[in-house]
Amino acid sequence: MRRTAQVGRLLRITQVFVRHDLDEFVHALHLFRPYRVLLRLMPWRWFRATSVPRARRLREALEELGPVFVKFGQLLSTRPDLLPDDIAEELSRLQDQVPPFPGEQAVAVIEHAWGGKLSDHLRAFDPKPAASASVAQVHFAELPDGTPVAVKVLRPGIGPVIERDLALLYTLAGLAQRYWPDGRRLRPIDVVDEYSRTIRAELDLMREASNGSQLRANFAGSVMLHVPRIYWDLTRTEVMVMERLSGIPVSDVPALKAAGIDLRRLAHNGVEVFFTQAFRHGFFHADMHPGNILVSESGQYLAMDFGIMGTLTDRDKRYLAENFLGFFRRDYRAIAESHVRAGWVAGDTRLDEFEAAIRAVCEPIFARPLKDISFGRLLLRLFETARRFNMEVQPQLVLLQKTLFNIEGLGRRLYPDLDLWETAKPFLERWMRDQVGPRAFLRNLARELPKWSGVLPELPALFHESLQRTARMRDGGGQDLDRLRQEMTRSQRRMALALCGGGLVLAAAVVYAVSLPATRWAGLPAAGWLLGCAGAGLILAAWMLFRPV
Repeated sequence: MRRTAQVGRLLRITQVFVRHDLDEFVHALHLFRPYRVLLRLMPWRWFRATSVPRARRLREALEELGPVFVKFGQLLSTRPDLLPDDIAEELSRLQDQVPPFPGEQAVAVIEHAWGGKLSDHLRAFDPKPAASASVAQVHFAELPDGTPVAVKVLRPGIGPVIERDLALLYTLAGLAQRYWPDGRRLRPIDVVDEYSRTIRAELDLMREASNGSQLRANFAGSVMLHVPRIYWDLTRTEVMVMERLSGIPVSDVPALKAAGIDLRRLAHNGVEVFFTQAFRHGFFHADMHPGNILVSESGQYLAMDFGIMGTLTDRDKRYLAENFLGFFRRDYRAIAESHVRAGWVAGDTRLDEFEAAIRAVCEPIFARPLKDISFGRLLLRLFETARRFNMEVQPQLVLLQKTLFNIEGLGRRLYPDLDLWETAKPFLERWMRDQVGPRAFLRNLARELPKWSGVLPELPALFHESLQRTARMRDGGGQDLDRLRQEMTRSQRRMALALCGGGLVLAAAVVYAVSLPATRWAGLPAAGWLLGCAGAGLILAAWMLFRPV
């Protein structure tokens, strides 16, 4: 039965594509050849001569196929590495326009999730949705104490619809990978995998709520970004209750000007918020299109919709910062070397060839004024070049690139002369100093101290046991004595180095703790004590390593 329904749905997709004169897509996927020939013979096609661009016809076909295909098109619009520029630009205009479901159904979903009547938890509830999308819709309400809140409710029955259309997308991706000439290179099944993870995550509002809560904690006290409070006692998988936000849509530039908001400052704050999320926290809002952002009367961003978030590891952040700073300085060798250090390309990659390829991509871009250079497109071109040297696509970097495109577009809509480099360069330079300077060293020592505190008390006993074993072996003799003696000597040296390292960590941690309230300790600078401890540790370690045995 499910197989029959899938075939029927594929026939419907073929019909829509043919009606929009997208025969090349149908042909590329080898979809129902006799059926599409029959469709071409229909009288309404005999005198049809369209001048509508192909990209627009594709967008209209996806909108006709429904919300899952619309959201998939939105995802593809963020992947210009997979699509021609005209199609990528047109798909970015896709609108998630879905009729709202009745308020009575929303109430039923909420009461089922809460296991009780709506009136037991809310003083007021507006059955008319304030916003509606393919996966969920939002209603305004009030808590018993009168606090205004927004209630997000999953669309009833959306789960099976998404699973059905995901199965279809996997079928189409498999056909594309098999028959489309570029299928193997563009790996459409991997693209659908990425999309399925994203849209399934949106079906769990508890997960979205936890994302919002984390982002709120990261920006506690910030004057640039406000994230709504989550009411956890009323939040379930199907329902999320959060603080109601009121502000000016960030896309309404005339209203922002009328409110007296400094658009230049607002645009630069958006860039700083993005880089703070990505590099300081390693956790960023990956769906920052204008529909998800309001602006308060004081010029503070108000964030909404936390279904899609991205994360970056320390290695990712270091890699990106080194590459961006390499771009600022036009140091293409440093960019090539950072790729190898990060493990994105093989260690045996010819750095001179890789450097030349990066230079060929970047130099034409730098021929334009800095304020006209797109960070997102620069990052995209870098990824494309690296893939020619067998760099695998990293999903977290794809999300980052998509978000960077959104931030650039938003910032330049607010302030056309926005120079992202003006904000980004000093931020990244400060971040790099924090990562490699004395503060980072002391911070890492403080973080590692708890691990060493559990190991250090055991080291003297282990060292003593090692010496006793060596003495017993010396007394007992035997043909393997020399080999074992060498092994134990190496073990002793490692133990001694561990003791020295542990002592250095403890000494540095003490100096760090003491230097917080003052810069001097016992009349000497704290840095002097740290260097003294380090020097003593290094001398002892060297003596243990190189002394005759």
